[in-house]
Amino acid sequence: MAKSDIGFTSFDLPVKRVAAEAPPAAAEWAVRQDLAAAYRLCALLGWDDLIYTHISARVPGSDHHFLVNPLGLAFDEITASTLVKIDLDGNVVGDTEWAPNAAGFVIHGGIHEARHNAGCVVHLHTEAGMALSCQEEGLLPLTQHAMRFYGRIGYHDYEGIALTLGERERLVADLDQGAALILRNHGTLTVGPSVGHAFVEMFYLEKAARCQLLAQSAGRPLRVPDHDLAQMTADQWTTDLLKPDSREWPSLLRRLDRVDASYRN
Repeated sequence: MAKSDIGFTSFDLPVKRVAAEAPPAAAEWAVRQDLAAAYRLCALLGWDDLIYTHISARVPGSDHHFLVNPLGLAFDEITASTLVKIDLDGNVVGDTEWAPNAAGFVIHGGIHEARHNAGCVVHLHTEAGMALSCQEEGLLPLTQHAMRFYGRIGYHDYEGIALTLGERERLVADLDQGAALILRNHGTLTVGPSVGHAFVEMFYLEKAARCQLLAQSAGRPLRVPDHDLAQMTADQWTTDLLKPDSREWPSLLRRLDRVDASYRN
């Protein structure tokens, strides 16, 4: 068996630790707070899946460390300080009582290693996302929100629970330089240079998925815009409108702070 095909036998990643680091610097702490906020917002929006699925963020100033959720905590329990820092080999960096999710390491570790512009990766199992992932045609450019992803979304065939390291190479190839990935018969994934960016991409992908399913459920012929119109709309999104860090994300943080600001701890 090739080294790249070796897998894990459970969701718990074997805990191998490297030397503890100094307390988080201001830049890392800011990312920790944003990432914890993303988990809390997922819970608030009903996107969580008990303790499963995962969102990761690259540690600033480091090409080989990223933050993930501790396996065992629900999304509405996660705080900035409980996030687990790991390296690309799956080693836990620093002192923590928690272990990361092995599937999270397989999926997120591969993307962070291959994509240096991947500041954050969001992977979810929402009902709409899973239902969309079962459709052969994938995401159709039916709505303005769906056209945001026109030419920017990939598809990855199901290979079982993502516990095999060899799957990383195929998943990364299917994502390529796109902003989103449909994991067939599984769920959805978005990538962005920051937590806010990747989260907002997921918000629109989730909304596009729900709208497509609603439109299809009516049992009537669908109006599908042509290639030129869909491409023009995608270009508008990615040039004029794609500023989630300065517009959408701050509003989401304010909303979360009004509900429960303990994610910042």
